[in-house]
Amino acid sequence: MASIRELHQQLITKQRSSVEITQAALDRIQALEPTIHSFLHVTPEYALEMAQQVDGKIAAGEDIGLLAGIPIAIKDNMCTKGIPTTCASRILENFVPPYESTVTQKLKDMGAVMVGKANLDEFAMGSSTETSAYQVTANPWDVSRVPGGSSGGSAAAVAAEEAVVSLGSDTGGSIRLPASYCGIVGMKPTYGLVSRYGLVAYASSLDQIGPFSRSVEDAAILLSAIAGYDPNDATSLKVEIPDYTQFLTPNLKGIKIGIITETFGEGLDPVVAETVNNAIAQLKSLGAEIQEISCPRFRYGLPTYYIIAPSEASANLARYDGVKYGFRSENPDNLLSMYKKTRAMGFGAEVKRRIMLGTYALSAGYYDAYYLKAQKVRTLIKEDFENAFEKVDILVSPTAPTTAFKIGEKTADPLTMYLSDLMTIPVNLAGLPGMSIPCGFDDNGMPIGLQLIGNVLREDRIFQVASAYEQSTEWHKQKPALS
Repeated sequence: MASIRELHQQLITKQRSSVEITQAALDRIQALEPTIHSFLHVTPEYALEMAQQVDGKIAAGEDIGLLAGIPIAIKDNMCTKGIPTTCASRILENFVPPYESTVTQKLKDMGAVMVGKANLDEFAMGSSTETSAYQVTANPWDVSRVPGGSSGGSAAAVAAEEAVVSLGSDTGGSIRLPASYCGIVGMKPTYGLVSRYGLVAYASSLDQIGPFSRSVEDAAILLSAIAGYDPNDATSLKVEIPDYTQFLTPNLKGIKIGIITETFGEGLDPVVAETVNNAIAQLKSLGAEIQEISCPRFRYGLPTYYIIAPSEASANLARYDGVKYGFRSENPDNLLSMYKKTRAMGFGAEVKRRIMLGTYALSAGYYDAYYLKAQKVRTLIKEDFENAFEKVDILVSPTAPTTAFKIGEKTADPLTMYLSDLMTIPVNLAGLPGMSIPCGFDDNGMPIGLQLIGNVLREDRIFQVASAYEQSTEWHKQKPALS
């Protein structure tokens, strides 16, 4: 499938219509979904209607934006008016939002064509898209392996060319990890850059919406479209949003890049380490100055996250009680019985685990020992990054310690599963932007990602480095062998 800019050119020169482009994506979805399971809901009638509107504008001689008529997948935790939003959970299986999230409304206004809602780990809690209540998404590079999580459906849809681009959400690495596992570009923006209004909350101080794409330019186009201040979101930043495509240059002269020493050590697959080091050498050859940087509290990110995120989740998920909307258990004995049965039947094992962890950490007598201490460590992690960015422009690390693992390999051991997010979590705790770009493959032909981390609101620097690397390599052009 062509890039956003190539498809836009085909549309305005009338080589292809938006209906033709959309139908091709829908046909691809129909052919691959029995194997990949990227989507929870495919929306052909809705998509074709939107495509027809774009074609009508072109026929009338109206100007269209870059995203008009472009097939896009949306993670199923973003509210879409009149279209189910389930968060891959039984407790929301019949929920149809009466309003649009800010990001989907922006894309709708621009004429982007939503082809469906993508699968995810239930309530975005997971690293493999195996905790979905409905189906397990497969990795397009090897269908016996996971696509990463929680935005696995969004990543797999782009890697399998079922959509040109997609949106995911990233709480502790849920965009960057699937991007790494699926061999595509995935970006988590600065916290507050993209509105969370209409994003179903998991951990409100960590969640952030971002783009998936097969090229850095497509990610830049999509981020430019969805970023910006929103009065409906109290955490939204009042900042001017540039056109991120203007930073896509091939030259890195004068750019200082720091290698986070704590990300190279025990637990890192040797092939991943070698591949990432080769990528760093490539950045140096493009003119970047490379130095090692220590972030001593980086390794405390994982335990800190698994206190803060479940604590926020226990509060956010208290609203699902069978009273207001969503699933309700049948024939309860009384109100308390209804609460208990509804939540016991509606939530999966991983969601229950995190609710219990969070409730415990926030309970009387344990708040100071766990939650408060975790927030203090979070501040120290942020300070480490601030110190690092006094010396360098960009930090780099592997996106994940390993490549994609087999489906079912880690489901019985949650702690081992949590380690998948070891490299990505500190970025969320500090509210920084981060991106994963393809930088090679392991011996099994599975993709490896390079993580680029920028200072607050320095997405421009990330795009510059990512684009320069992409233009000098061929990794992003490789595709999984799908029929």
